Amino acid sequence: MKRIKNRLSYISILAAMPLIFGCSKSFLKHDPPGTLGIDVLANKQGVTNLLVGAYGALDGQNDNGDMINLNGGGGFAVSPDNWIYGALVGGDAHKGSTSGDQDDMLRIAAFTSDPTLSFYNDKWVCSYEGIKRCNLVLTTLRQVTDMTDEEKTEMAAEARFLRGHYFFDLRKMFKKVPWVGEDSTSVTIKNDQEIYPNIEADFQFAMENLPATQPQVGQVNKYAAEVYLAKTYLYEKNYAAALPLFTDAINSGETSNGLKYALVPRFEDNWDAATENNSESVFAIQNNVADGTVTAANANQGDMLNYPAIIAPCCGFFQPSFDLVNSFRTTSDGLPYLDDYNSHAVKSDKGIPSSSPFTPDDGPLDPRLDWTAGRRGIPYLDWGPHPGPDWIGDPGYAGPYSPVKMMYRQATMNIYADFSEWAPGTAINTLIIRFADVLLMAAECEVEAGSLDKAEEYVNMVRNRAANPVSWVYKYKNDDDPTGGFSTTPAANYKISPYPAGAFSSKDYANKAIRFERKLELAMEGHRFFDLVRWGIASDALNNYFTAELKNGLTDYNGLSPHFVTGKSEYFPIPQRQIDLSTSNGVPTLEQNY
Repeated sequence: MKRIKNRLSYISILAAMPLIFGCSKSFLKHDPPGTLGIDVLANKQGVTNLLVGAYGALDGQNDNGDMINLNGGGGFAVSPDNWIYGALVGGDAHKGSTSGDQDDMLRIAAFTSDPTLSFYNDKWVCSYEGIKRCNLVLTTLRQVTDMTDEEKTEMAAEARFLRGHYFFDLRKMFKKVPWVGEDSTSVTIKNDQEIYPNIEADFQFAMENLPATQPQVGQVNKYAAEVYLAKTYLYEKNYAAALPLFTDAINSGETSNGLKYALVPRFEDNWDAATENNSESVFAIQNNVADGTVTAANANQGDMLNYPAIIAPCCGFFQPSFDLVNSFRTTSDGLPYLDDYNSHAVKSDKGIPSSSPFTPDDGPLDPRLDWTAGRRGIPYLDWGPHPGPDWIGDPGYAGPYSPVKMMYRQATMNIYADFSEWAPGTAINTLIIRFADVLLMAAECEVEAGSLDKAEEYVNMVRNRAANPVSWVYKYKNDDDPTGGFSTTPAANYKISPYPAGAFSSKDYANKAIRFERKLELAMEGHRFFDLVRWGIASDALNNYFTAELKNGLTDYNGLSPHFVTGKSEYFPIPQRQIDLSTSNGVPTLEQNY
């Protein structure tokens, strides 16, 4: 079976959580109408269904395609790939679309929003819904009698992995997060304690008690837990604890379906529903279409806005920035410009109508550019050469580029895309962690350990994959028939090389190269902002980004004055709704994080 069917439409659950601060004690004493009691759930099948429900919360959707526990709205606000909070805010992209369309995203990206913004509450509520479901699995398991102790321990390990994921996502976004475990009883829990140790414990338990392979590819395994534990240590700057875990995963790790961890030869295979769940997939949310659920509830709706508005029903958001595109310029030696890439800008069709001639940039470029940003004159998957403004809602607003990684293919859209809603849902998985990410995180730890050569080796593994011509974009055999196949002629002047032996001659240079490689390799995947914050360079990086992008004359910020404020902008504000609900005797239990 390819996937876990990740919906549990007939089970309603209730547990004491911060998101129900406003409930009365009398209400908590009664089961809501239509719920299934513990006598029905406390058996192997019942608790298995509860675990499926815990997986089902990963994408923030309920069976109707709406955000969990909310009345309508799209999945983009709670998308598990964090394209808004990680990529948009991190400078990978502009909001896109047109002025007035979801402008709350602009305020988030410009650091001018406040705690009342609904996006923050949506994300908070959906994450805690997942935590609630995990806790219900753990408490119900205690009363199950038709499972062996080994089976119960393994299921608990899956639930604790998922709980660790939900809390990690909350911690990196909001910092001050109340820990709610399976034995928590209070509905007013303070957020004044560091929760990283609890997250570590969940991933440690999962690593020690999960098998290497699983019956279904969507189930997490011990190596995914090992990597996530290492990532947690990395965010805490505990490099010594993280490194041996990363090393073991690199050397011995395998996917839940038994594939040894490795970079897939073709970069683009990570974002094709026909080739996903491959050797690079460490932890992926399984998306699906045409599976019998209501609307496109199991589809990837977190990215529903992020397709060129002319060739898709919606919506033209998430347009790669000039800064990101310029980062893919390479030297004559095939290496990146680590410091002054904007001084070597990639030629764009800014201000040139689609009806006018345009010749794409003929200088050396990293081939990953054209699997990341759709640009004028270059094949856009199998949709045809990108025509420029004709596919852009407002080029003067957010620039000339289109997102590529999560776009579905024309030839297989009847299989892997769902158009039953106002915006497409797809079967393309959401990659939370992939092996290239693991190599680059491990490289950071090797630098801290003084192993610069090993760090260089890991970075070069990523660069060598990109340098392999099998992973490049090629021109069509016939531009008028883009689904008819590709020629053997590269679509651009691709020039990329590994770093020469000994290039990582100092810690400072090695870190600069690794950080830039993460920008290139993981672009548009929701990592950038969180990376900049944990490296302590967000202020300089983002304020320089704002200056550079505004010089391009874009009107994307609608008159806002974007600016990163050190000591405040590193984390998103605790939702005011949650602070209000936490009030007891006139005093809020939750405190703001700045």
